[in-house]
Amino acid sequence: MPKMKTHRGAAKRFKMTATGKIRRRQPNRAHLLEKKSSRRTRRLGRLAEVTGGDRKRVQRLLGK
Repeated sequence: MPKMKTHRGAAKRFKMTATGKIRRRQPNRAHLLEKKSSRRTRRLGRLAEVTGGDRKRVQRLLGK
């Protein structure tokens, strides 16, 4: 059976940490930022962790 290929779209959107956690960008940070508070935009700039059922799906796409 051939090796499973990494889903390239997922590889560009998610990063694995050394401990095995999967990090993702937050939504709502792309445009229309003027109406959002500075506090909110700073918070959205940080990476979030993928949890729950999504984690297993993303792991499969990343080939881990």
